[in-house]
Amino acid sequence: MSDAHTWSEETWRTRVAQIRAGRSLLPRSWPGGARCAVALSFDSDHETNELRDGAESLARLSWGEYGARRGIPRITQVLRRHDARASFFVPAVAALLHPEEQRALIDAGHEIGLHGWIHERNTQIPPGDERALMLRAADTLETIAGVRPVGMRTPSWDFSDATLAIAEELGLLYDSSLFADDDPYEIVADGRPTGIVELPVEWIRDDAPYFMMNRFGAQRPYTPPADVLDIFRREFDGARAEGGLFLLTMHPHVTGYRSRIFILDELLAHIRATGDAWIATHAEIARYCIEAAGGKGRP
Repeated sequence: MSDAHTWSEETWRTRVAQIRAGRSLLPRSWPGGARCAVALSFDSDHETNELRDGAESLARLSWGEYGARRGIPRITQVLRRHDARASFFVPAVAALLHPEEQRALIDAGHEIGLHGWIHERNTQIPPGDERALMLRAADTLETIAGVRPVGMRTPSWDFSDATLAIAEELGLLYDSSLFADDDPYEIVADGRPTGIVELPVEWIRDDAPYFMMNRFGAQRPYTPPADVLDIFRREFDGARAEGGLFLLTMHPHVTGYRSRIFILDELLAHIRATGDAWIATHAEIARYCIEAAGGKGRP
């Protein structure tokens, strides 16, 4: 049991103030008169989920391979059909296993973002190790894809006490791992504006909680794919009504199946049918938001 009930007010206020949402970076208008912005993201974890945990299951390694072998091709086909660019967050080890995949994504106009080295849990490794792995990951992705990443999504959205300082050292434009809003905001550290744009995530707008299972544990969630489409569509409609950001997180080894890929296809058809949504990469949206706010952000 935690001893938090014994903390002084200074202790719990200091803890809360460590990472906070600063000024809103929601622009007054989106490019081209768009009503809202759409940020599609795919976490290409592939084999790293099992590698991180010791690679004891060959079956689960093959599940990761499915994401690369079948999931990515189906996803990119849907994106081409709807002329939509997206951001792919890739652990460096996954990029090393599938380098041609990353180069093809860049050639198609998509973005490659940081997603750790081997999908490590940042809060469970020493800060020095986290820093070394993140710096090595950035160099590796740049070597493979030919473009240095400007944004990150922490593996499993696991944000440690050291994560933000590492992002600042890397000179990142944005992060997409935190939850404090629906719309973009500036991250504040101990009361200090960092200039880093946060593009917030949420489990509601993630495919994994609806479909993932653990064969040897108690995790057996399953939501009918049509219901997941309805949730995502309602989230987009709400963002459009408010003139805000709709950010979706999906995984090739989760959504890339024959019975689920229609979720992405029909959602994009719905978005395109409105005629007033700006679909862009996370980097493009982060740059636009910081420029609209006066240009005071990261390079």
